[in-house]
Amino acid sequence: MTDATATLAAPKTAEVETPMALFWRRFRRHKGGVAGLVIFIAILLIVYVGPFIHTVDPNKIDIRAKNQGPSLLHPFGTDNLGHDMLAQVMAGGQISLAVGMTAMLLALFLGTLVGVLAGYFRRLDGPLMRLTDLFLALPLLPLLLVIIMLFRDTLRSAFGPETGIFILIVFVIGITSWMHTARIVRGDVLAVKSQEFITAAQSSGMREYRIVLRHILPNVLSSIMVSATLGIASAIITESALSFLGLGFPSDFPTWGRLLFDGANFLQITPSRVLWPGLAISLTVLSVNYMGDAVRDALDPRSLSR
Repeated sequence: MTDATATLAAPKTAEVETPMALFWRRFRRHKGGVAGLVIFIAILLIVYVGPFIHTVDPNKIDIRAKNQGPSLLHPFGTDNLGHDMLAQVMAGGQISLAVGMTAMLLALFLGTLVGVLAGYFRRLDGPLMRLTDLFLALPLLPLLLVIIMLFRDTLRSAFGPETGIFILIVFVIGITSWMHTARIVRGDVLAVKSQEFITAAQSSGMREYRIVLRHILPNVLSSIMVSATLGIASAIITESALSFLGLGFPSDFPTWGRLLFDGANFLQITPSRVLWPGLAISLTVLSVNYMGDAVRDALDPRSLSR
């Protein structure tokens, strides 16, 4: 047999697709998710790279240029004190996105911890789920307002006006947003726990924490990822609501919600003051929600047959 014939007769080795490549291939099928990813990346670039291009100080006061509409010098116009609105929207986006991501991580950690413990350890299921029901029954907005009013001055004096409020807002949003993640993760853990490979791992003498880390968590990752994306949107909306009520960051520390609060009284004079931060919040939340849907479909094994 010649070398050429041997080469043709040899079986071709099938290329093994990596999990990341498989995830990206399935993610790209979701047109809304791809559009959301593009919009979210564009928002991140505008917010974090834009200040290096548009170098106007967001806190610079120019009374002579107050209440102006969009122009070449001020693309988003100015407010009643002459602040450049584009610079303020970019600076506010940095704070709003940082709050959203940090609060999401805290809520995701708490929700995943409670959900895994409640789903895997039967003796903890009752107490942890009753605790979850208790938090779900609380009126969240009044609770947020009370906590902020009680601890705002203490944290401001301990960590400074900006850092103290940031810690307080992140903590308050995080501890009041983990319940839905906990219930979703618990349900998935209960379903995975009944599978045969979990029984085999328990029969082999594997320690409980290793079973949770190696077998339980990877199989509930899709629910955790979806909760993470939706948690960012929820945290941004909550922070914006608190800032709109005047209980968030100080006026010289702009966020998107604070810009809405400050511009509400000047809506008839300069409506663009409310348009741009409101549009930023809407696009961010919408893009994150579409990304969450795409991540859910990409990580769901049942979607392979669709």
